[in-house]
Amino acid sequence: MFFNVIVTLLVILKLHKGCSLTVQGMNLRCLCITKERALIGRLIGAVEVNLASSYCTEVEIIATLVKSEKKICLDPEASWVKKVIQNNNKKYLVQI
Repeated sequence: MFFNVIVTLLVILKLHKGCSLTVQGMNLRCLCITKERALIGRLIGAVEVNLASSYCTEVEIIATLVKSEKKICLDPEASWVKKVIQNNNKKYLVQI
């Protein structure tokens, strides 16, 4: 009996912890696992800049490609990405 109670409590705690990873549909972790350094400037339709926060300590720059609408993470340390951000090109930059 005691074993069943412990197992049930552990399952409830595990489920609760899994649910706490999202808040109102927001994913509470970094979105970018790999980052593109290659120059793809002409292929970019829009750029989103996600600043560092409590759930992700890195600045994430996510580009949406024009034709395929695929999202690609850009390396914020790449020189061409820095130029796009510094120029604050209204055509590309959307800060979130």
